[in-house]
Amino acid sequence: MAKTAPDLLTFGETMALFMPPDHRAIEGSAMLEQSYGGAESNVAIGVARLGESVGWFGALGDDPFGRSILKRIRGEGVDVSRASLSADAPTGMMFREMVAGKLTVHYYRKHSAASKMKLSDLDLEYIRSCKILHITGITPALSDNCRETIFAVVAAAKEAGVKISFDPNLRLKLWSIDEAREVVLPLAAQADYFLPGWDELRLLYDTDDFEAVKEKLVNLSAVSIVKGVGDTNVVLENGQVVEVPFYPIERVIDTVGAGDGFCSGFLGGLLKGMSVLEAVRLGSISGALVVQSRGDWEALPDWSTLESRLSDKGWVER
Repeated sequence: MAKTAPDLLTFGETMALFMPPDHRAIEGSAMLEQSYGGAESNVAIGVARLGESVGWFGALGDDPFGRSILKRIRGEGVDVSRASLSADAPTGMMFREMVAGKLTVHYYRKHSAASKMKLSDLDLEYIRSCKILHITGITPALSDNCRETIFAVVAAAKEAGVKISFDPNLRLKLWSIDEAREVVLPLAAQADYFLPGWDELRLLYDTDDFEAVKEKLVNLSAVSIVKGVGDTNVVLENGQVVEVPFYPIERVIDTVGAGDGFCSGFLGGLLKGMSVLEAVRLGSISGALVVQSRGDWEALPDWSTLESRLSDKGWVER
């Protein structure tokens, strides 16, 4: 009999990450720092730090990078019992640098272990026994078989009454916007929680008219949370539209991981029994804290930190 799953499950590709120190360009740096990152495992780590039960699964290469990633995600309190190490394909890699003040990411993930994931590799009973399945639009962009797999997993989860959380996480270095629309919009139609950024919706619906986009979102069965409409997150739930202001940010160091920080706070809030609006506020605080430090997941806050900000308790520095 399959092991009962954690309350939240997510799956996708986590890659070895290399970047120069001090926000430099790769060409001008003699050193590269090593870490790892992936939208889904970032969210899993964030939810685990909030004290909730969460699992991440995906395929990594049976190489030093994959083995290290698996150990480090497990060390964050995330269940990785369904993750696999492949002897036939490598762990994906990404290199990040600053060029002329702009963030640039270089992917080396074609033919990676994760890109070869297929439905027969996954434990569907494990997936069917969670409460929320969180997916992103990155996984179906990796390969045709990943695309087929994610639709089959969503169908199996929905049949079992599992709630679907979906962050489109558009990566246009992986596919074109036309290809993305063919996959992302049908997945949004099946989601219970749809978590796009306003910049992503403008591309997906090919318009800058928020009212036109809002009409599309209202027709979805999902609760939609649109991140970054001006200085607010906009919540569309049961025909109602509510704006939740951004949590104030003292300084911005690194915007990478902000969306994953928001999603982990939001999902963690739902698992704690919060309303959607309360969970959005928690997600906003989490995302705001993440951008004030460097790294994809390193600055994801724990529950005591978020709780103190949520209740507006003063920060004790020393």
